[in-house]
Amino acid sequence: EVQLQASGGGLVQAGGSLRLSCAVYRFAFDDYAIGWFRQAPGKERESVSCISGSDGTTYYVDSVKGRFTISSDNAKNTVFLQMNSLKPEDTAVYYCTTAWGCRQNAGPYGMEHWGKGTQVTVSS
Repeated sequence: EVQLQASGGGLVQAGGSLRLSCAVYRFAFDDYAIGWFRQAPGKERESVSCISGSDGTTYYVDSVKGRFTISSDNAKNTVFLQMNSLKPEDTAVYYCTTAWGCRQNAGPYGMEHWGKGTQVTVSS
């Protein structure tokens, strides 16, 4: 069974940084992709970023471009989301998910397995 474990969330002041990690077990990341989503209270879940395990294609939602960076350690089946210059509107539960692929201009597609999420809270 595929499992994802997200970690690294916490409470940070506006302008601060956090680094999220998503460890994926029993999943061939080299052939697929990993995506990050977030869901704020009262809002729908939105795609934030993704990375392809096969060719390194990445995607970012416009609101995080220039602030967030996604990367991967394929040998460890782990994906990271470095979040800098955090804003209060980044406050949400962040989830990682397996995906069939990652499109540079459209994000992840074919999401299947989800982790439990990690809370990110940015205070003003």
